[in-house]
Amino acid sequence: MSVGKSEKNGTSKAIRSKKDRVAEIANIFEWLITAFVLAFIIRAFVMEAFRIPTGSMADTLKGAHFRLCCLQCGYKYGHGFSPERYGLNQDTIPPSKVQLPYTRCPNCGYEQGYDRFTSATMPVANGDRILVLKCIYQFIDPKRWDIIVFKNPLDPTENYIKRLIGLPEEKVEIIDGDIYINDRISQKPPKVQDNLWTIVYDNDYQSVRPREGSFYGYPWQQPFKNESDSKWLIGDKDKPTLFRLDSPIYQINTLIYNTSQGRDFRAGYAYNNARIEEELPFCSDLMLHFYADSNSRQGLIGIELSKYGAHYRAWVDFTGEMVITKDERGKQAIELKRKQIQQPAINKPTLVKFAIVDHQLIFEFGSEKLTYDLGCNPQDAGPIKTDIEPQVKIFGAGKLTLSHAAIFRDIHYTRYRAGNNSKSGRATQDNAFPLRKDEFFVLGDNSPNSEDSRWWESPGKANNGLYYRKGIVPRDYLVGKAFFVYWPSGFEFPWPKSLKRSLLINSRGNLPVRIIHAIVTLRWIPNVGQMRFIYGGSSKKIRKDI
Repeated sequence: MSVGKSEKNGTSKAIRSKKDRVAEIANIFEWLITAFVLAFIIRAFVMEAFRIPTGSMADTLKGAHFRLCCLQCGYKYGHGFSPERYGLNQDTIPPSKVQLPYTRCPNCGYEQGYDRFTSATMPVANGDRILVLKCIYQFIDPKRWDIIVFKNPLDPTENYIKRLIGLPEEKVEIIDGDIYINDRISQKPPKVQDNLWTIVYDNDYQSVRPREGSFYGYPWQQPFKNESDSKWLIGDKDKPTLFRLDSPIYQINTLIYNTSQGRDFRAGYAYNNARIEEELPFCSDLMLHFYADSNSRQGLIGIELSKYGAHYRAWVDFTGEMVITKDERGKQAIELKRKQIQQPAINKPTLVKFAIVDHQLIFEFGSEKLTYDLGCNPQDAGPIKTDIEPQVKIFGAGKLTLSHAAIFRDIHYTRYRAGNNSKSGRATQDNAFPLRKDEFFVLGDNSPNSEDSRWWESPGKANNGLYYRKGIVPRDYLVGKAFFVYWPSGFEFPWPKSLKRSLLINSRGNLPVRIIHAIVTLRWIPNVGQMRFIYGGSSKKIRKDI
């Protein structure tokens, strides 16, 4: 009797155990299905990952590119990879190193690539991978300066990414690289502007062998020079990146940036073919910054920038004053703005920064800031003279030490295609482009090398055989807003070179070896330092004068 009962209990336990395993498996499948459905919903309606294929938004967002470090000054920069140049299909990343094209360091101008070193080869880094908020524009209106993903009007099966410039029922015009909306300049939000400054020269990166190789066609020299009888000491053997001054407090001493020895202010990008840079216009929206250190409460330090022949001077008097003036040839200098501040601290390096950007003068000294608005209309900064190269100077008096000096230029939207000055683009000067309801105007940050609203020569494709106007992105084609770079082209694990070489040689016709080679060359180590938010979006309203 007890044996039968024991067998019955054992049988019931086995049945319960089997039912529990079935329930567990069912729960696993339920979770998997739920996770799949949630992932599908999130991808379709909330957020989706995209990879940047091309360099039209460089350097804000990079497509496939060579990750370079200048052999002379050590400055790091990217240069775009074009698969067509190597006989590869579009959007193809080669698994092994390829020949480096001709490039030029954006800082010191050192030329390297196949024109000089035919054996130079480099791996190709993949494009930035970004997260995009989808359907956000179903609930809020797009904002100017957003970086948006949209369907290519010429081929709606493709996704494009550009910066949003013009909104519905506005008039867009590009004048000397700046954006004008309804005849008034559009000023970029501060965080957007910070991302768009492009290096001209950083004094911390100097050539280690200045007499070797070509730098803009000549041996490298320090581009900052003393003007007339100025007494600045420009570097020394131990600290070549410092500028020092020891002069009477009444004697102004001036350093000038010499573009005949350093990079000029043309709107070029190291990301592009360096040979087209000489054809590009000057950019006169510039910024210079450095750290100033004084052991005295007497003296001054200042910066001079010019635009269209007018010279703007901003300085700090160590007695406690910030001043901005304007000086035009043949006219008396006029004071634009003045501000009283606390006396600067002694023997403490302080950031000094002066910029001309979007018709604004912005002068910063530590936490103090002095700004002056030149006006919103095209002629408010003076008659536009694009043939006059701007100037950059540093001036001071007393005992000073300057460090970390660097010059930057603003983004400059060009009116011609790269390498072709025969045809002006849409919405350029004297060719304003009015937008209609539900129409948007977009531009790439890499302006000389971007297919965008300026250049679309065919009407956009719509449904039922209809078409959209040339040069516009319709509201229906907006996909979402780019907001985060989550994987900015990682790094390979440092496997032995002999292993990768042997795998590459033996991978032909051998599937397992090809799989192992793909795993070995996978760039799965994240580039954490380049993970970043993508800023955009101005809430400023611009008056409509169409």
